[in-house]
Amino acid sequence: MGLPSLNDIIAAIATPPGKGAVGIVRVSGTDSLELVSRLWIGTNPNKLAGGRFTYGKICDPSTLEILDEALLLVFRKPRSYTGQDSAELHTHGSPAVLRKVLQTLFEQGARPAQPGEFTLRAYLNGKMDLAQAESVLNLVESESDAARRQALRGLSAVLSEKIQHLSEQLFNLLAHIQAWLDYPEEGVEPARIAETLQPVLREVQHLLATAPAGRMAQRGARIALVGAPNAGKSSLLNALLGYERAIVTPIPGTTRDYLEAPLEIAGVPIVAVDTAGVRQTEDVIEKSGVERALQIAQEADLVLYLADQSQPRTSPAALPWERTLRVATKADLPPVWQDASFLAVSSQTGQGLGDLRREIHSRLLGDAPEGEIWVSNERHVEALRRAEAHLQEALLAPEDLAGVSIESALDALAEILGKDVSEEVIDRVFRNFCVGK
Repeated sequence: MGLPSLNDIIAAIATPPGKGAVGIVRVSGTDSLELVSRLWIGTNPNKLAGGRFTYGKICDPSTLEILDEALLLVFRKPRSYTGQDSAELHTHGSPAVLRKVLQTLFEQGARPAQPGEFTLRAYLNGKMDLAQAESVLNLVESESDAARRQALRGLSAVLSEKIQHLSEQLFNLLAHIQAWLDYPEEGVEPARIAETLQPVLREVQHLLATAPAGRMAQRGARIALVGAPNAGKSSLLNALLGYERAIVTPIPGTTRDYLEAPLEIAGVPIVAVDTAGVRQTEDVIEKSGVERALQIAQEADLVLYLADQSQPRTSPAALPWERTLRVATKADLPPVWQDASFLAVSSQTGQGLGDLRREIHSRLLGDAPEGEIWVSNERHVEALRRAEAHLQEALLAPEDLAGVSIESALDALAEILGKDVSEEVIDRVFRNFCVGK
């Protein structure tokens, strides 16, 4: 599909569906303030300074019916979110009021905004690049503190500035190579290709190394609690949650199906899954629970294998040990065995729970520095991988051919910022936005 016209006046409800104290209808486009003035009883929007609120009433121009008392907030181009003259009508949060105000705007000449069209206009008008626009979506959808922090870093152009800095180094190197090839008689020194490319390549690889943490912060993680019956899985789940979610009894095999509960560890959204106790059994129901527990473990981002250190140890063979954290439970009881590869915890006293949370955080996020930008967008990851491959090609290529690979690396980096990308890419990015953003 083609990109929508920038000149149309667009309108949409910008607050979530349902009742609330306040609702917002957003309007943007050429002559949008003139259109709003037809509905507004109060100070003329055309005479208001940008960033200023005014109180008044909204009416239907065709019937002069008062629709609501409201606040009007005006934004003047180019110092607005979209880069155009824009306005927000802050009404009471009744769905009926919001729908009526929006319908009246349509009757006066506005059209419904497409998903993400306000942010699309910000991008097309040069208010932000494509990476920042995607950070807007990430911020709207963030459900954890880590996701919120990363989205804000992206919106504030931290990633964009990194990409721009790398691109500038490659541009300068490419210009030097071109001058050396075109004007050999002028005494241009051969370019020191490796000296420039290796630091750029390392930075690209560093950004790629943050991708697992970025994805985890954005979408969250699933952790499976697995172990023998009565190993303390339900007790540990309750201890991590801080409240009783799972039934705990001294009878082995209480949990026969899995139980999920959301929590947050170091800002990362996590779904913890308490599973049935793993043991050999002829009971059809319990056997089904054991099989499901092992399947959940195979699909989890991290497995906590729990073993009761106050009882003789057994170990299931079917766990993905490369992403399994070993936990020795009931550390408040006299131990029958000890193993340095196990983290000792007690759900009763809280012993070791802080260390366990830190270890979970470390296993999920790896070494990604918390103060840096993490790459969480698959489009960015794919572009960075292509840039990495082209830079490696350039390092191996003869000097007179290295420029071709460097140009390809530059093209890949430019895609992250939305330079020279197709309408299809732009449409794919903005179709995921909600209407009104």
